[in-house]
Formats: sequence, C-alpha cells, structure tokens
Amino acid sequence: MTAHVLLIEDEPNIAEAIRFILMRDGLKVSTHSGGADAIEVVRSSQPDLLILDLMLPGMSGFDILSALRADPDTEDLPVLMLTAKGQGRDRAAAERAGVDAFMSKPFSNTEMLASVRALVPR
Repeated sequence: MTAHVLLIEDEPNIAEAIRFILMRDGLKVSTHSGGADAIEVVRSSQPDLLILDLMLPGMSGFDILSALRADPDTEDLPVLMLTAKGQGRDRAAAERAGVDAFMSKPFSNTEMLASVRALVPR
C-alpha cells in the first residue's frame, strides 16, 4: 500500500516542488493551501504523514498542530513542520506543540526525502 502524505502549504511553487519530489519517490500526495479548514481536511483525508507550513492564511500551523494533538483520532499523526522562519524559538514552540520534525525553507530535495522517509511507515 502506498503511503499518503498531506501537504498543507500556501505557496504554490513550494507545494508543487514538494509534491513532485514525493510522488517521484512513490508516495501519494494531496495538497491543501488554507489554514482555516485544514483540520477538517486532515480528518477527512486520513494521511500517513502531514507536512504543515507554519504560516498559513486563516490559522497558523501551530494552532493546527495543537488541535490535531488534542484529538484522539489525530494525536499520533506524524507531522513535519515547514517554516521560512528558522529561528530557535519557532523550533522550540513547534517541539512543545508536538511536532515530529522541523524543516526550514529553503530545503534541499535530499533533506525533504530523508525527513519524509524517516516519518512515513512503508
């Protein structure tokens, strides 16, 4: 069975680049660009991994992550958080919120694949 990755990223070029990298590696990838309805999208699509941008329109990645961790149906979902702001305080806040991995933009294709492979059950 092919693992399903849900990517919530509001920048189309970044979303397409990640989608291409992961699909080429044999993963099923769905994308979504908004924060406001992101929690519902996660619940309805039931991904094996969530790649979540920190800064989204409608709701921040931190708020989405906190809501997912508070829900028994999504509390164990692996989450890789992406951010253009790689400051230590963002990383610390993401870790407190329960993120599994954290990646700063820009990132290399190799770095993205390695992180996803470490988090996705194959």
